Amino acid sequence: MSDASTPRFLQGIFEFEGQGFDDLAEIGGGLTITVPDGSTIQAVYFRGGNSGDDMITVVLMHNGEPVRYFPIGAKAGTHVPLRLVEDFLEGSTLELRLAAPKAATGSVVIDLGLVEF
Repeated sequence: MSDASTPRFLQGIFEFEGQGFDDLAEIGGGLTITVPDGSTIQAVYFRGGNSGDDMITVVLMHNGEPVRYFPIGAKAGTHVPLRLVEDFLEGSTLELRLAAPKAATGSVVIDLGLVEF
């Protein structure tokens, strides 16, 4: 493992159409990162905004399982500091998915800050 750290981000602005809160949808074709061999990743913060008229939830998935939920109110934003919550080890896959009421539409702004070391 290297002593240096490298910032990584899952981010962008994406259109969405809700499929229901039980059906987690891909965001923008897939916001995914796999932890490289010999590295560890920690999530540092999550920021998100929602232009829609309904609350939505962005879900951080770890190896296909939900580990963190980030609800974003209608026409609102959120900022969640996450430092030192958990380590994601080499080979782990992290993905952001979205849950929204059926037929809800809008844009979501996502910025998940990570550090690889």
